[in-house]
Amino acid sequence: MVPTFEKFLLPVLDVLKDQQEHNFRNLMEIMASRFGLTVEDLAETVKSGAETKFHNRVSWATSYLSKADLLERPKKGVYKITPMGLTLLQELERAHISELSTKFLAERYPKFFEFVNAGKEKTSKPDDSTPAHDKTPIERMDEAFDEINSTLANDLLEQVKTQSPQFFERMVVKLLVAMGYGGSLEEAGMVTKFSHDEGIDGIIKEDKLGLDAIYIQAKRFDKGQVGRPEIQKFVGALSGQGASKGIFITTSTFTKEAMDYKTKVSGVKIVLVDGTQLANFMIENNIGVSVKQTYTIKRIDTDFFDEE
Repeated sequence: MVPTFEKFLLPVLDVLKDQQEHNFRNLMEIMASRFGLTVEDLAETVKSGAETKFHNRVSWATSYLSKADLLERPKKGVYKITPMGLTLLQELERAHISELSTKFLAERYPKFFEFVNAGKEKTSKPDDSTPAHDKTPIERMDEAFDEINSTLANDLLEQVKTQSPQFFERMVVKLLVAMGYGGSLEEAGMVTKFSHDEGIDGIIKEDKLGLDAIYIQAKRFDKGQVGRPEIQKFVGALSGQGASKGIFITTSTFTKEAMDYKTKVSGVKIVLVDGTQLANFMIENNIGVSVKQTYTIKRIDTDFFDEE
């Protein structure tokens, strides 16, 4: 597991105590070796997938140390300890302190305090509200994004539960089309007639060519769980249609017996989608939601500055 962002602060400073210039790649190699990181650890990415957690955390460690004037950058991608950094490192060694924190840096270095509190109400001195960041800004944004989406998913599911069963069935077909099944809504999916559905609520093409069909059962439950009997009935309905693939979607959850039965069915492939998964799929595919606000994260364009 990749250590938290703050765990890299002191080790990076320690590597640079030789007062020589080190490029970022060299620092990463030393950090990977020092923490005994595996290939799997080094491949783990942040939630956006834009970069690895390891790269992200070491990068922010060097950035924060630079903001405190403990490191300098004599040229692009190269770091060197400053006299202030060397003094701090010697003090920590004498005091047998083995870790650094952003809270410590904010309390000791006014310039760093100003940096971490940029945009906040100014105070005369650091206090207990100064954050002790064990995660990088990108990771904190990822967590905030997850929290917002979790709340949205709950609200979205409650809204779906207030709709009619017919609305829910049509919505499920729209969602599957948005997820890439069958192409356009007109060509890909249909909702069966409510009085003659024989246990099937919708049919959708598996692909644009319509080589196979997927049969849908959509149950809008306000309370309770979907049990084994409902899955058995769905399997029977699929058999009656000569179908081999089905999706059972509900606003509720499935009992353990229902989940176990699904794995024992032979000759028919069934996917069970509960309320939480349904809400997340709707968010991912913009069904029933709209974009409220967009944040664009930018970084230095090194190619621009390499031009002569």
